[in-house]
Amino acid sequence: MDSPSTPPAPPADFLENHPFDTIRVGDGACLQRQVTQRDIQLFAAVSGDVNPAHVDALYARTSHFHEIIAHGMLGGSLISTVLGTQFPGPGTIYLGQTLKFLKPVHIGDTLTVTVKVTALKSANRQVWLATRCTDQDGEVVIDGEAHVVAPAESLRILRTDLPEPLMADKNLRYDQLLNAAKALPRVKMGVVHPCSREALEGALDADRLGLIQAILIGPEARIRSLAGECGFDLTGFSIVDVPHSHAAAARAVELARAGEVEALMKGSLHSDELLSAVVHAQCGLRTERRVSHVFVLDVPRYPKPLLITDAAINVAPDFDAKVDIVQNAIDLAHALGIDRPKVAILSAVETVSPKLRSSMDAAALSKMADRGQITGGLVDGPLAFDNAVSLAAAKTKGIHSEVAGDADILVVPDLESGNMLAKQLEYLGGAQAAGLVMGAKVPIVLTSRADSAHSRIASCAIAMLLIAHRLRALAVAT
Repeated sequence: MDSPSTPPAPPADFLENHPFDTIRVGDGACLQRQVTQRDIQLFAAVSGDVNPAHVDALYARTSHFHEIIAHGMLGGSLISTVLGTQFPGPGTIYLGQTLKFLKPVHIGDTLTVTVKVTALKSANRQVWLATRCTDQDGEVVIDGEAHVVAPAESLRILRTDLPEPLMADKNLRYDQLLNAAKALPRVKMGVVHPCSREALEGALDADRLGLIQAILIGPEARIRSLAGECGFDLTGFSIVDVPHSHAAAARAVELARAGEVEALMKGSLHSDELLSAVVHAQCGLRTERRVSHVFVLDVPRYPKPLLITDAAINVAPDFDAKVDIVQNAIDLAHALGIDRPKVAILSAVETVSPKLRSSMDAAALSKMADRGQITGGLVDGPLAFDNAVSLAAAKTKGIHSEVAGDADILVVPDLESGNMLAKQLEYLGGAQAAGLVMGAKVPIVLTSRADSAHSRIASCAIAMLLIAHRLRALAVAT
């Protein structure tokens, strides 16, 4: 097909058409579009066409094409785009279209979509156009013919701005996390007082996925009775029999001190019960660090994992505690593969004010990082929440910082603000949440009764990555 004579493109903010009286044989238009995975996912969501050849990477690898391919009609829809927005443009009525799909379209292919007038019929302003899509190598992937009614009058219409569709794959990062963890040896994890359905199920699921070897610590008769009621099979699982939740916490810490378990998971006891045993001065699992909790969130509208600390343990941390909270979070980020995490110390404002303690703490923490007293990350603050996660907001405020707008870790002023922030992102923002207690001799999965099995399993995977990271660091040091 020869290149059509293409009229000058109208301003990008407007759509202009070509009335029938101005159209000649050989006229036409074209557009270019790179096909992305997101395009394919959006098309599948709108059409309902979830043929695994288009949306399931594992299946696609076994198919004739060996990788995901675009829906044929995705390319066909681009022909409609040219006809309806460029040539003949607004006012065009589609009467028919033939399509021949000659070659698959893969993620990353750049399609050139061309339409060219082949015949005109004055009665009813009918137009026939050859339609063709070629890839970046010039290979024809779709060929066909369109039959339309061209507009009668000239139109110049303001282009409609569409809302940005939110496309969140809630399993993508979860699957990546699990795949990374499954490549590691199982971790012996003491599950403390698993005497609710949620606590027991989460532990058994993580064990069956090959992530952990669950050691159940609690009243054996009660655990077995619960398993029977829920239809859970405890064959092959070790149960450490203790009379009640306080004893379960104490015994779990003993096992961790003795190296018989490598991590702990909170079951259905109160967090204070477990943590009291963990931080006991003589019999606990304390280190030189303050114990703190780190949420790991997958927020649909944020381009990477987001860590929030401390939103579960330290109610109103003083400055010394905040130093450890920051370092603990950086260490966990390293275990997750973030080599130089960007740490935003949050306050209500981005300026330092003696009247606002959180801003003063943020400034001091940032300077400590500059002087090497906090290591392994890039620390900046004070930053308001919007400036920490939105580059546009940071630019509007005139903030010049490598952290602003691109934070990996958010350090909150106190537990109340952190807990509200994390739960808002989870319940209103659709975030997936997991988390870990840092600063003890072993990682601790601190679950909530409202946590899903998804969250409990993800937290186990994070604990595995942390243990593996510590072992690698120990091996390098020795």
